[in-house]
Amino acid sequence: MFERNRIVVAACFVAVKMIATSALAAEPDIDVAFACAEDLAAGLPPIAEDRLNRFLGKGRLSHVRCNGGESAVAKMGEPWVDWQHYWGSGDASSRSSVLDTKLELIDRNKRGLNGSLIDLEYQRMELIRFNLFDNNNTFERYLTGDEVAGRKVDGSALKVWKEMRLPQNHPDYGKLQIDAEGNQICAGELIRFRTLSGACNDIRNPAMGSKGQLFARQVEFEANYPDLGLDEYTKNRHGERLSLFKPDPQIISRKLFSRLQSKPTSCNLGHGDPTADGGNCDYKKAPFFNVLAAFWIQFMTHDWFSHLDEARNDQSRIMTTLGCTSERVNNVEQPVSAARAAELGCRIDDKMEAALVADNSDPERFSYNGASRLKRSYRTTRNNVTAWWDVSQIYGYDERSRGRLRVDPKDPAKFEVLTLAERTGAGDRQGYLPEFRAACDKGANSVGCDSLQPEWAGQESAAFPDNWSLGISFYHNLFVREHNNVVDALRDRAKKAPLKDSGLRNPEKPNDVIPYAKLSDREIFEVARLVVAAEVAKIHTTEWTTQLLYDEPLHVAMNANWSGLFADDLIASNVTKQIVGALGGSAHATEANQFYSALAGGAGIVGLGNSRHWPRFLPTWLTPDLWSLKNPDDVNGGVNHFGSPFNFPEEFVSVYRLHPLLPDLIEYRDLKEANTIQKKVPVIDTFRGKATAAMREGGLTNWALSMGRQRLGVLELQNHPAFLQNVDLPPRLDTKLDVAALDIIRDRERGVTRFNEFRRQIGLRDLKSFDEFVDLSAPDRADQQKIVDALREIYGQHVCNAKKVITAAQRDATGQPINDCHSFPDGSSVDNIEDVDLVVGYLAEMARPHGYAISETQFHVFIINASRRLFSDRFFTSSFRPEFYTTLGIEWVNNNGSTGKQYESFDINGRHHQEISPLKRVLLRAMPELELELRTVANAFDPWARDRGEWYSLQWKARPGAEADEAFK
Repeated sequence: MFERNRIVVAACFVAVKMIATSALAAEPDIDVAFACAEDLAAGLPPIAEDRLNRFLGKGRLSHVRCNGGESAVAKMGEPWVDWQHYWGSGDASSRSSVLDTKLELIDRNKRGLNGSLIDLEYQRMELIRFNLFDNNNTFERYLTGDEVAGRKVDGSALKVWKEMRLPQNHPDYGKLQIDAEGNQICAGELIRFRTLSGACNDIRNPAMGSKGQLFARQVEFEANYPDLGLDEYTKNRHGERLSLFKPDPQIISRKLFSRLQSKPTSCNLGHGDPTADGGNCDYKKAPFFNVLAAFWIQFMTHDWFSHLDEARNDQSRIMTTLGCTSERVNNVEQPVSAARAAELGCRIDDKMEAALVADNSDPERFSYNGASRLKRSYRTTRNNVTAWWDVSQIYGYDERSRGRLRVDPKDPAKFEVLTLAERTGAGDRQGYLPEFRAACDKGANSVGCDSLQPEWAGQESAAFPDNWSLGISFYHNLFVREHNNVVDALRDRAKKAPLKDSGLRNPEKPNDVIPYAKLSDREIFEVARLVVAAEVAKIHTTEWTTQLLYDEPLHVAMNANWSGLFADDLIASNVTKQIVGALGGSAHATEANQFYSALAGGAGIVGLGNSRHWPRFLPTWLTPDLWSLKNPDDVNGGVNHFGSPFNFPEEFVSVYRLHPLLPDLIEYRDLKEANTIQKKVPVIDTFRGKATAAMREGGLTNWALSMGRQRLGVLELQNHPAFLQNVDLPPRLDTKLDVAALDIIRDRERGVTRFNEFRRQIGLRDLKSFDEFVDLSAPDRADQQKIVDALREIYGQHVCNAKKVITAAQRDATGQPINDCHSFPDGSSVDNIEDVDLVVGYLAEMARPHGYAISETQFHVFIINASRRLFSDRFFTSSFRPEFYTTLGIEWVNNNGSTGKQYESFDINGRHHQEISPLKRVLLRAMPELELELRTVANAFDPWARDRGEWYSLQWKARPGAEADEAFK
């Protein structure tokens, strides 16, 4: 009973905070006022009990009218989410001038913001409830629950799984504590820092998130691998129209992905024209996102997931074709002739290696609620790096990758860097990464050589060297400098206050104080890694994502993910932290998951569980902190996996196929003449070892300026880089590669659900035809219609059969099962909308919330995973403490550096008094000569010379001092 009373308190706390903004008095529009009264009287809607009654991003009429007025109501019939039409959710034109006051109770714009946040939280809660599918044979217990310590625990509240134990051949197995039931508990050195393999982040589930774990799924297992046709709904959806190469992936690439070039010879397949001014490669540009952001996400994904083993796919099978063999003509598949292939630009001779598969045996089944369910996906795939935000691309994820690191022989806590005589800027004195040493021969002594693939020769040293380019080189150099800066700060504090308690503790001697002067080289190295990893996570959460999703609801939501909605209200923040702490121990699914997720938005995820006060609901400043390094429940107590072991789902990999972000040519600038584009450098000419020479010739500072000022590409169809469709592979493969086509094949090989069913599975409305992709309010509807025509040409149409039910994940608007005809008359000729590949579908979404660089389908996968990778990580929750980071390390992460919080001299988007952002601080520490260039930059991922204007403007206008920049002419 007491447990449930706490839930009532929690729910009331959130409800009062959110609903108090509803306008009842002083609202001049009587219909809106009545809608607000009706919405308030109805209260918060219930959380769906089953997937057929999900929210779908579509609010009730009173809620939509109260938060967005009649213009929002008019958009309710579209398949896209409603909140994007609420007051204040877009640019200045979305803001209501009526009741635009500082009085939150009657301000329409604040009401629209709060309505958006409510909708977003419902979407997150439902995704957590309905879209966790672990492939490690834990799914049955997730549905049915289990006995734990003599009590029945709901499956979605389970916290420990035997499948997450380390095998006996694991190098850390001998360091584990093992109880009488065989449960493994990490202790001592295993819990002190981030381990190399990623093991022991969760001290009771050592293998979770570590190298070699299976990718999870975001949708029901039965909906995976649609081309196999193993499920009745899948058969009804697709008939016999699908296969690995059908529709043909290279045809899709050339017709739907290729950038349209005004001067093809000048672009030269992405190589540019070295005989002229560098040439020109047209691309559709995003006005509010820069090239630094494009390479940032590649830098991130190298840390999160990789299907490859040291850059290799499955070489046990012979290389196979990459398509360019079949094309639909007049709705009938026809073979592609050599002449037609040349006309399209595709290549019949392109080859690929097969994808690595962990297990392709038939999965077992179990019975649940009268239905037969799969225990895992039809096939499984393995993540060959760690899934944690631990910067493993720099620090390594196994002994082989760690062996590629180069530490400073004069200071083993630092990375080795080289000072270059030709580079004399202030930042250049911090050095550049050295090149790899020679590759080790088989059986040779490992000293003085590196574990390399032949194609990595000449690259800079890095743990993860695959897909290396100038942009990846930039971020590796940048954060190696940052690591060394953290080390310098710890050394400096040891000199100035040698006896001062560093805050760090050894779990094997938890009572022993470790002063700064007594920190060992290894301890300093590992603390610096923790700090850099947390900085990277903070940059991605509060800086990259808020520019990717450039509007007020997501600015507030993403900052709340990190530090909480109530970050400026200490009492409210502490209260919600205490409530979340109480919910974390619940055995009831709804309490442990839905309310936990909602209330964490108030407290913020980072730091959850890193203190323990009693009595729980007194202010923390009145009660002692009882958190203890000796208590495993304190060390591990802040994590929440929501009943399903954490790893990234396969669909998360798919929605991060963001290749259109990259331009073909980088516009190189020199800081001495920042407004001048000096040359255009083909990205393809900075691949692999060529990146080293380019980085050193241009200098880190000038490349930062170049990528910081240049706009990246829009994530839409017909905007893929030309160079990625024409990549020369290493000599061992002796072929070219269309990476855009390969993206489609890899998704099919890994069984990614096709676009429309995927939307239904994640709680979004489906589309009935290709025409629904068109944004009816956009000025370029004619161009959009051309893309729709291309989709119809490639994927085709069929005569529908209304007797075929195609999904169990959703009902139509009338509550009836969705059938093959999608509300069209039986026997109609309908679009093959169900066959559209996921990557094609989300790039075709032309109706998006304001300032969204990604589609709403991609965003929903981000909603759940952006939260889970913080919720599940002990080093961001209960172990975010000085005992692990040192006091200086915690200060560094919280304040974006060791010199305290620093604030911008201007407000952001007309209202936010903002700290200088974490990446901006990192850039200035690594390259202090950028101070003048960055002085007016609010977000380092916004083009540096752009005038941001007011309230999330997407204008392309030069800021003062940059009017002469060639990019604005």
